[in-house]
Amino acid sequence: MRHTADGKRFRMARPSSTGAPYGPWLVGLGAALWGTESAWRIPLNALFDAKVIVFWEHVLILILFLPILISRFGEIPRIHARTWGYLLFSGFAGSAVGTIFFTLALKYGNPTVVNVILNIQPVISTMAAFLIFGDRLATRFFLYASIAILAGIFVSVAHPALIGVSFERAGLSKGTGFALICALFWGLSTVAGRGVMIEMSLRLASSLRIVVGLICMTLILFAYGKLHGAALWPVAAQAHATKAIVLLLLLASVSGGLPLLIYFQGLHLTRASTAGYFEMMQTLAAVCITWGFFHASLHPHQVVAALILIAAVAMVHHVQQHIGLS
Repeated sequence: MRHTADGKRFRMARPSSTGAPYGPWLVGLGAALWGTESAWRIPLNALFDAKVIVFWEHVLILILFLPILISRFGEIPRIHARTWGYLLFSGFAGSAVGTIFFTLALKYGNPTVVNVILNIQPVISTMAAFLIFGDRLATRFFLYASIAILAGIFVSVAHPALIGVSFERAGLSKGTGFALICALFWGLSTVAGRGVMIEMSLRLASSLRIVVGLICMTLILFAYGKLHGAALWPVAAQAHATKAIVLLLLLASVSGGLPLLIYFQGLHLTRASTAGYFEMMQTLAAVCITWGFFHASLHPHQVVAALILIAAVAMVHHVQQHIGLS
């Protein structure tokens, strides 16, 4: 459950900090651990329905976060209705629905393309913050955002010369569409996370977001008729029970709860202008896994487009941070 960009996604609510030498490395480590989730989510796609994977993920992460949630119960009565609204949306859009679409994107698309395309989230969240919170947009935002979007298109298309023939021949897949929907939900969730952080601590917000996500996933499974044993633990999982359990535990711990704690601790010790660049370790780790272990390679033009996309998003972050300090 990716939470940078999450959040696993309250990046826009980053507190100010004077910085610490190891703070950025904690941010990078947390982001890199999130980037490992493809290693577990891709094989899990062969054992479970995507919605069931996300359900079990929430169950296990909530178990890990119960001590934190219980220790913060005293803060809950002070939460206002508007903040609850932001939290409910963040849990629904980011923790539940966005993660379902990410899982589907890995199943039906090139996972390397999927992980690169998701870097478009800051563009979405910045525009949403402009519309919802009235944030100022830097003059050069639209330039870099346009470059990022164009680069994203070229990353998505394996054979650009064939795009006039058909999208399928050009290499566009359902996975790309799912990735873009995921980026939209996660981007909006980031902005909602900012509303949550106005009066809620990071640890309580993270824990309650998991609770909301689990409630949403339970309702979604009920609506799809999958809230029963045969769907929650299908034949494929029964045949490879040990594998299924280990993969789910790794997804919930190594790529879920653990990086969340490391990442947020790093944010407390890192200047906002620095942390954004260390967050890119998530993409690097993800690409190393999807390309190196799952052989999901990119064509040369896609590699170039991916580098341009990442650079353009970095510049979006840079110019927006600069305007925030002016």
